[in-house]
Amino acid sequence: MTLNATIARVTDRIIARSETSRAAYLSRMHEARAKGPARGHLSCSGQAHAFAAAGEDQARLAEGTAGNLGIVTAYNDMLSAHQPYERYPDLIRETVRAAGGTAQVAGGVPAMCDGVTQGEAGMELSLFSRDTIALAAAVAMSHNTFDAAVFLGVCDKIVPGLVIAAQSFGHLPIVFLPAGPMTSGITNDEKARVRQEFAAGECGRDKLMAAEMAAYHGPGTCTFYGTANTNQMLMEFMGLHLPGSSFVNPNTPLRDALTREGARRALSLSALGNDYTPVCDILDERAFVNGIVGLNATGGSTNLLIHLIAMARAGGIQLDWEDFSDISNVTPLMARVYPNGLADVNHFHAAGGLGYMIGELLKAGLMHDDTRTVAGQGMEHYTAEPKLNGDKLEWVPGAGASLNDKILRPANDPFQPTGGLKRLSGSLGTAVMKVSAVKPEHQVVEAPVRVFHDQDAVKAAFKAGEFTGDVIVVVRFQGPKANGMPELHSLTPILAVLQGRGQNVALVTDGRMSGASGKVPAAIHVCPEALDGGAIAKLQDGDLLRVDAVKGELEILTPGVLSRASATPDLAANEAGIGRELFSLFRRSVGSADTGATVFGG
Repeated sequence: MTLNATIARVTDRIIARSETSRAAYLSRMHEARAKGPARGHLSCSGQAHAFAAAGEDQARLAEGTAGNLGIVTAYNDMLSAHQPYERYPDLIRETVRAAGGTAQVAGGVPAMCDGVTQGEAGMELSLFSRDTIALAAAVAMSHNTFDAAVFLGVCDKIVPGLVIAAQSFGHLPIVFLPAGPMTSGITNDEKARVRQEFAAGECGRDKLMAAEMAAYHGPGTCTFYGTANTNQMLMEFMGLHLPGSSFVNPNTPLRDALTREGARRALSLSALGNDYTPVCDILDERAFVNGIVGLNATGGSTNLLIHLIAMARAGGIQLDWEDFSDISNVTPLMARVYPNGLADVNHFHAAGGLGYMIGELLKAGLMHDDTRTVAGQGMEHYTAEPKLNGDKLEWVPGAGASLNDKILRPANDPFQPTGGLKRLSGSLGTAVMKVSAVKPEHQVVEAPVRVFHDQDAVKAAFKAGEFTGDVIVVVRFQGPKANGMPELHSLTPILAVLQGRGQNVALVTDGRMSGASGKVPAAIHVCPEALDGGAIAKLQDGDLLRVDAVKGELEILTPGVLSRASATPDLAANEAGIGRELFSLFRRSVGSADTGATVFGG
């Protein structure tokens, strides 16, 4: 199938925009590769230090002839999604040893749960944790004793941070190993209903707690299609996972087999063998375009509008929100997974999942089919699904048709003809909106604003009964420079209550919303942010604003707003407590949301 003209045009535009920075990056990677396997350059003392605790692998490491696999892990047992990683290092070492190589845990990286920190001070560290993870992974890999690596990470900031680090070691092959989603609990729709009841004062905390415990009940990722599961989708669409591995449940024979095969595969791709496939050759401009297509086709998390830009810049590739919007305009929305529908990711996987979707998009000419991947040349590998035949792992042809058209549809008969993301621009600045779960009648809101400087004030106004008519809730000074750009997902239940009462309601903020946010229109990531001279800092209660996801407009309708002085609130409360004082350097040096909200240059 001929590549879609818009996909081709956007790809060419990205290549041209990135020409200088990409060439400089690839030059560094080629120079690093030319130095050969790293252990041979270490002193005898350095090697002895590196191998001293390697036990039975010590002699093999000292010989320097076998491949050595680095393991970078985001394991902790507070995150349900990451708890399964506790078993992975032993499984990987055993597998690689049997293949004639060695494996060592290079280091760990932090992993925080945005679900735990929603609405709390700790959420102000969340976005910055991505760059911290990249730094920690770089420290782990800096010992320079590895021929290849596997990266263990799932959740919101962890995968983007690991990808940024992987780009710095792009001369090495690196395979990402997922842990899989938890089995299905109560429906996500039921969970959301109880949350709204609690927000409206219609049920007590005991009912809320029972519903939450029934939803989050075991190891694995949360089953809604938020940022964590969007990350997993991207790793397949961009060729860093083994095919079909994203949504296999933890602690199952198939999950363990995929982990073992991922370790073997990573080592086989090193420069010591005949199939050298470094990260820098996988994550090119086409791979990022494929990732953006997947983001739109699945109705994925808006957080990736920031993370993909930062991930790409680490490899010298310059993405822009216009690229996302143009690709969205030609990408069909093929999936309905909560919050875009009632199904969870287990249901999506059972209906045909990513393999079916990739096959459909390839047939429609909406993906580059010739990218390099950890599975080999071409995205056709990712239309297959893994199966266990006895103890043997094999890939068989995936579903040729959707097994549930209420969850997954073909590219020529989608849920809607365009993707789930929209770029908005106008006199207020530039923003983005996830529209895949927003009903058409809610995609245009024109109303007076109520302006707040933190989410607690919004909740207090709601409890006081102050929202009685149509309203656009503006929450500003929530950008990366102001307070680390926290997610404001805890506002979703109360805004959904207002919408359910028949009010026209929208959210406008220079902060973020969770990937789980859905039916309430939210113009987020407003740039410039309030602390950086953005027009959002000039709004006052009662000003009229128009949020139009159909035309892609974000307009101030009240005359004279732009001539006002900007508000200057006291942000001292954001600067300390729960570790925030340690991240002041990040707040001072971070870039804007539309450039990835990263402290790294590029």
